[in-house]
Amino acid sequence: MKESCPNKDINLSRCTCSYPGCANHAVCCDCLHMHLAQKQLPGCCFPADAEKTYDRSFRAFAKAWNL
Repeated sequence: MKESCPNKDINLSRCTCSYPGCANHAVCCDCLHMHLAQKQLPGCCFPADAEKTYDRSFRAFAKAWNL
């Protein structure tokens, strides 16, 4: 069972993830671990228009930031 995140209230004001029903919404450490395990980045790493595509791949990140 996951413990409660002590920073969740602060993270809620910063979390830009728009994925409905995200189990890790505003729990940054769990979100980061989950995405990195899938060779992805969290939605907060993307500009708003790219975040809404839900493509969290490294390739999408590079494209979104013109890298």
